[in-house]
Amino acid sequence: MFSPKYPTPDTPPAHAPAPYIPTPLQAAPPRPAVRLTPGSVLTLAAGGGALVLVVGTVLVSLLLAVAVTAASVAVCAVVVRSILQSDRR
Repeated sequence: MFSPKYPTPDTPPAHAPAPYIPTPLQAAPPRPAVRLTPGSVLTLAAGGGALVLVVGTVLVSLLLAVAVTAASVAVCAVVVRSILQSDRR
């Protein structure tokens, strides 16, 4: 049940009879060429444009979140410094 399944070897095993003839490999059938129609080109262009807009929106949102966080940390630092300065007087 848990024993490994090995593929058949391309070389004759040691216990094989002398007239061992390997079977020839068959070539894969050729793939058809991709044909682009004007409609498919338009669809690809629209999909690519939409992808660029979505990725750009996500990156700008991340940059804006970092900027807002940095500004709030700076404001907190100024407030804490002000509080510490007023306690020393």
